[in-house]
Amino acid sequence: MSLYSPPEIIKIAGDAAITKDKYSAKKILTLSFMAGAYISFGGLLSILIAGGMPEISAKNPGITKFVFGAAFPVGLMMVVMAGAELFTGNNAYFMPNVLSRKQTWKAPLRNWGFVYFGNFIGSVFVAYFLTHLTEVVSHEPWLDMVFKIAEDKTSNPFYKTFLKGIGANWLVCLALWMGMSAQHTTGKIMGIWWPVMAFVTMGFEHSIANMFFIPLAIFQGADITWPSFVIDNLIPATLGNIVGGAFFVGTLYWYAYEKK
Repeated sequence: MSLYSPPEIIKIAGDAAITKDKYSAKKILTLSFMAGAYISFGGLLSILIAGGMPEISAKNPGITKFVFGAAFPVGLMMVVMAGAELFTGNNAYFMPNVLSRKQTWKAPLRNWGFVYFGNFIGSVFVAYFLTHLTEVVSHEPWLDMVFKIAEDKTSNPFYKTFLKGIGANWLVCLALWMGMSAQHTTGKIMGIWWPVMAFVTMGFEHSIANMFFIPLAIFQGADITWPSFVIDNLIPATLGNIVGGAFFVGTLYWYAYEKK
């Protein structure tokens, strides 16, 4: 049998949540810094590949969106297989245990708080030191894509970014669920790739990825302020991500397979 069953995935996620709750603050911050950096590497790779296809994009923008989405999952693969703490994934991990009263709400809230902060530091680090200062995207056509991504993400009303946040983390957490179902590396890669490719191609909002995309545009000189980044994108995307992961994956799968 090469796949774990859905009830077995719930147990694997629950065991992971108990392990994560035992981490010290320093360990959580270290691992979450790494996860923010890994997701940012995926975002940078997507920009460099898809941003270098302006002629194709003009004729068939769907191809460019797919290529952008196809490159991005490398970040989550590194998070899962190398080991790191990602806020959006952890939104789902803790819910089965909390709802079954194996853990209290203190566990996810402590983890989410530290991990969110560490993810932010890791993402901004890659945006500023490894991307902005190295001028990797400082020239056309990549600079135009950097600006367009950030401008699009900060121009939507609250409800739209919130709903896109739900879609993004519903699929991200499904990617983690599918990755946990596989017992071999190849299966984990395929399980992660499809849902993540889908959410990025569809243009949904992932708060941790946006901690890279939008600050990078600000560093590059886009007409976007830090308050606009936080208010117009980060807050609604984060709230949507929590609903998408904690409810639509962690809670619904608990209800389906573990609720007595």
